[in-house]
Amino acid sequence: MLFGRERICAVVAGSTAAEMARQLDRALRWTRTIELRLDWLKSPREHLKFIFRSPRRRLRPTLICTCRRRPAGGRFSGNVRHQLSRFVFSWPLHPQWCDVEIETAGQFPAGELRKFLGPARLLVSYHNFRRTPRNLAAIARRLARSGGDAIKIATHCRSLADCLRVLALARGHRRVVAVPMGEYGLPARVLALREGSALAYAAVEEATAPGQLSLEAMKRVYHADTLDRRTRVYGVIGHPVGHSLSPLMHNVGFQMRRINAVYLPFLVRDLHDFIAAIEPLGIAGFSVTLPHKQRILRYLDDCDPLAVQIGAVNTVVVRGGSRLYGYNTDYVGVLRALERRVRLRGSRVLIYGAGGAARTVAFALAQGGATVSVSARRPGPARSLARAVGGEAVPRACLRREFFDAIVNATPVGMYPRAGKAPLRPAELNCRVVMDLIYRPAKTRLLRLAERRGLEAISGVDMFVAQGTAQWEIWTGVRAPVAAMRRAVLAALRRESTPAGQR
Repeated sequence: MLFGRERICAVVAGSTAAEMARQLDRALRWTRTIELRLDWLKSPREHLKFIFRSPRRRLRPTLICTCRRRPAGGRFSGNVRHQLSRFVFSWPLHPQWCDVEIETAGQFPAGELRKFLGPARLLVSYHNFRRTPRNLAAIARRLARSGGDAIKIATHCRSLADCLRVLALARGHRRVVAVPMGEYGLPARVLALREGSALAYAAVEEATAPGQLSLEAMKRVYHADTLDRRTRVYGVIGHPVGHSLSPLMHNVGFQMRRINAVYLPFLVRDLHDFIAAIEPLGIAGFSVTLPHKQRILRYLDDCDPLAVQIGAVNTVVVRGGSRLYGYNTDYVGVLRALERRVRLRGSRVLIYGAGGAARTVAFALAQGGATVSVSARRPGPARSLARAVGGEAVPRACLRREFFDAIVNATPVGMYPRAGKAPLRPAELNCRVVMDLIYRPAKTRLLRLAERRGLEAISGVDMFVAQGTAQWEIWTGVRAPVAAMRRAVLAALRRESTPAGQR
């Protein structure tokens, strides 16, 4: 193997020798391929302390030394001569590779820099933190002419189409490292090894490039180094999508049932961009979240009658590589969560919101026999949704004078990371039960307000797990390990709400 047996490369980046040494020890618990970001060290003194005082280790990892200058997106402010001296002073660590950006390598005749840095091998890299250029093939040829042993291309991707072009560079070329950067590039980073990239990078502590996942996530959540061409790819599409715990929940399910599959978060603004990537990436199914639950309908080849009636889809199955079939499992989640606390038949339930999530709640409640009331920031959509389910529209100004058996928040107000907001005021919570579809955080500000008024609060976690396990079973045809998937979500939410010093 070009870089050793382990192809997930842990990025060690600290400002002091102590930070670098601590991160190196952590990295070695997960992988034997390590990138040392020497440019992050704040001074030559810290560099020497790390090199000469770092304890000798019994295990000999594959070390890649990097000292990236500022013009290439690094932190090293010295000139080329000083940059190369940092590599030379690192020889006591016995690095197997030196990563030198093309801005530096291009100043030397082909092969000369490789001889100077020997016996370490030379990785020549190109970075573009603004965009993905059209002429990637020409850039790859320029890197290859520099005389290195391998090349790396890392570009900021603004679409999945950009990601596909970056990954295509590595396909069939074992000496190419392909790094799609940015939030669009996050799922492509996980799939990079499967697509042929010689390495995939992951942060030990602090990300050194946009979209870089943590080492723990790459190894424990996504198992990126075990994926192959037979791995089925699933995911969630939305905007935003970084808050979603769906990848954690679904991947736990795959691991528990020993299914060769992975579930990834896809940031999607343009649905056409995602649809075009389904076949190239081998996507077998996906979840749909805001704002695409209604928009996705126009791309479907067929749809479950219930989802058609609701007018919103949260689950899609891909058949034959490109044919899309839609379902709605949010419906199941709403009923399972509410029916334990409220006898729906004959009850009066207010839905706050009138988007795709609200439509699902409204149809579920109407089927359950409840009288559905709808209120929203915009009166028009509220009236339209109320008419669709034979309910009533209630102006926001009237909520203080009305009483409901339950109130359901179907808006994203209060969702992580803007968790300090509530869509309704305490005086508007005139009911017995308040349910929030938001599951992150598990206890939103709205639910805290409800508890202060002595009301029963239902977290969105109940609905989230119910709808997620239902779609997991649609995709796999296997009974979901519901308890394990629920435990994973609750554990993640507990960690998130616990102060760092108390973990």
